[in-house]
Amino acid sequence: MENTELARNPSSEIEGHHSPIPFNVLFLGVGSATPTLGRHQTAQIITYQNDLFLIDCGEATQYRLIEQRIRPSRIRCIFISHLHGDHYFGLPPLLSSLNLSGRTEDLWLFGPRGLDEVLTTMFRVADQRLNFPLHFQAIDPTAPELLLDWPTLTVTSIPLDHRIPCTGFLFREKQLKPKLLRERLPDDVEVAVLKQLKNGQDVRHADGSIRFAAADYTVPGPPPRSYAYCSDTRFREAIIEQVAGVDVLYHESTFMEDNAERATEVYHSTARQAALVAQQAQVGRLYIGHISSRYKQFDGFLAEAQSVFAASALAVEGEHVDI
Repeated sequence: MENTELARNPSSEIEGHHSPIPFNVLFLGVGSATPTLGRHQTAQIITYQNDLFLIDCGEATQYRLIEQRIRPSRIRCIFISHLHGDHYFGLPPLLSSLNLSGRTEDLWLFGPRGLDEVLTTMFRVADQRLNFPLHFQAIDPTAPELLLDWPTLTVTSIPLDHRIPCTGFLFREKQLKPKLLRERLPDDVEVAVLKQLKNGQDVRHADGSIRFAAADYTVPGPPPRSYAYCSDTRFREAIIEQVAGVDVLYHESTFMEDNAERATEVYHSTARQAALVAQQAQVGRLYIGHISSRYKQFDGFLAEAQSVFAASALAVEGEHVDI
């Protein structure tokens, strides 16, 4: 494994998007550390335009991908929040399957220090050699860190408060270029003029007077969208500032408020605490998951979260959520 800079996303090098870029999250697993029938360990797929990103990779993630008819070969980047098994024990077999399927494209892996050592040891003992480049970047768990910076999308780490180093991930779309109203322009207008207008720039005559005003020949691009993923963590006020105003927030809620003391002891959150983060950050929607296997019914979690933040919902495995 090597550490190298992730190239820009060629599929995002498109000028003047006329329609919203696909941006959604698929919940593959929303269970906690102990697996139960019908509740799988943590894994999510983010789709942005033509690219897939995998967040965490609990046990049986590749089976969940098969069930959801998602080709693992389409995954471009993998983000691992921390080194508790329910968040990464599905990674080695997934990498092995990608290798067996003949993958040759680069794959970027972001995660805590030590993840590269774990994988390298496993591959060495099994005498396994990957036929595709796997680039690993260790994440600093103490401060937000820009992990990806593409023309239309950034991914930043979110420092969390867990028993071992742990980070969440913030996917934030950049402001897209204005839409050009081509029908308002002369047919023989120069390409250079079109490029200026697409960039929101007025086109001027040699004497400085305006030839084409950008405001007259373009409409603003759609508002940028954002998604925040907060994995295992105690309630942490610093998260609120970083996720302020995001469209969709996923936040763990391992316990209900009657077990708040236990949640604090084991570095987890309650449904009410997750809702407090959403309320104070003024997010658009909140999805809660990572519910402890001790709970068999989840209505209480939803009621507790909605009592604080009305736009709360349970994360449901197999559900797609548009950002």
